[in-house]
Amino acid sequence: MSKKFFKVDLVPAIRKLEILSKGLTSSKMIGAYRSVFKGKGLEFKDYHPYTMEDDAGLIDWKASVRTNEILVKEYAEERDVDVFFLLDCSSRMLFGSTNKLKAEYNIELSASLAHAILEAGDNTGLLLYSDKEKAKLLPSRGKTQFYTFSKMLLNADYYAGEFDIKNAVKFIFNYLKKSAVIIIISDFLGWKDDWQESLKILVQKFDIICIMVRDPRDRKLPDDVGQVVVSDPNTGKTLLIEPALLKEAYEHEVIEQEKKIQKSLLRLGIDFVEISTDSSFVKPLLNLFLRRAAKWR
Repeated sequence: MSKKFFKVDLVPAIRKLEILSKGLTSSKMIGAYRSVFKGKGLEFKDYHPYTMEDDAGLIDWKASVRTNEILVKEYAEERDVDVFFLLDCSSRMLFGSTNKLKAEYNIELSASLAHAILEAGDNTGLLLYSDKEKAKLLPSRGKTQFYTFSKMLLNADYYAGEFDIKNAVKFIFNYLKKSAVIIIISDFLGWKDDWQESLKILVQKFDIICIMVRDPRDRKLPDDVGQVVVSDPNTGKTLLIEPALLKEAYEHEVIEQEKKIQKSLLRLGIDFVEISTDSSFVKPLLNLFLRRAAKWR
């Protein structure tokens, strides 16, 4: 690409997710957030006088005898959560039939979610990977971390090659400590047939969330054009096709492929959400968090 950085304004994208981050830290949504990004445990914080709304099992009878008042223990979650993004930065991410390339959409999604994670006091890190490691950032927190995270995402020079999930998994397995949350963002196109085995290895050590981001043209061919030339982003090979003749078979194949991917991930115990670049990512992410909260209750 001739340009060094993508033309992405992260401020509007972050604001889109502010309603999500605020909701996740409210009393109604705190369970959803902690189910997605679980802390290490609970630590004692303080005592408060017992009320009818308290769990009687939390009464500290020894402290109550000493003070001549029924006291309940208060606990705070001990948070030391590492949330690590594995971002597909292959050549396919430079495709787009909407006003955003898949790469630009993924930048807004991952940066916005990282911002919410950092605001909640957790750590976030990043690996940009295609056929090899393009850039990496160990999990940490703070404003400097978000600046570095965003700067790495926006460097268009990193986006090239074919995504190799097998080697990306090997890298992560040796790079991160156990119990981190791994968020994989990709279109899942062009993955080799043994990708399930790679994720099976990863899920033994980490909590995995997969986000499939696809352009509308990844799912449906246009029906209002004549012959068109399509090219393979990895090999550069071109082919002349007539979309109207292939449309039905193409869309059927895509549906079957996505069903297979979802079934494989569910079988591995990996949470999964599909998002399209022509719609907002906020609602799908919120629904994902709610599903995880329900699963862990």
